[in-house]
Amino acid sequence: MTEPHETLLKFGYPGSLIAEYAHWAVMLRNEQPTLGCLVLSVKGDYRRMPAVPAEAFAELPRVTGDIEAALQKAFSFDKINWLVLMMRDPQVHFHVIPRYAAPRDFLGRGFADPGWPKTPALFTLLALDQTELAELKAHILGCWPKG
Repeated sequence: MTEPHETLLKFGYPGSLIAEYAHWAVMLRNEQPTLGCLVLSVKGDYRRMPAVPAEAFAELPRVTGDIEAALQKAFSFDKINWLVLMMRDPQVHFHVIPRYAAPRDFLGRGFADPGWPKTPALFTLLALDQTELAELKAHILGCWPKG
């Protein structure tokens, strides 16, 4: 990858980076509608799904498998939503929203999923400061599959 594109930068790349693959970057989402929200962005400047190369799609089973394994280990999600919205951020990316039927404990607090069992409440954000976001990132990294 040459220079990071605007969608990567919008979501804090490289500081928010959880894992990087040949074609994809997994980042902690600074705004957390539910605990453990991530962004999965293609690394190339592809602005339409059909433009993403076949090699990138071939890598997705590994990447999405790692994401789900890490989030399951970290917080035992009940469901996971993969949203491709691309309203303001032009390059192909997914919002990864783990869903919870009951609150999850983290940092000595309970974090609920206010949209459960319906659509995620994307504009109801968890109150996490920068230190807590760093702890969240470290926790997810610690749960990331090795190899």
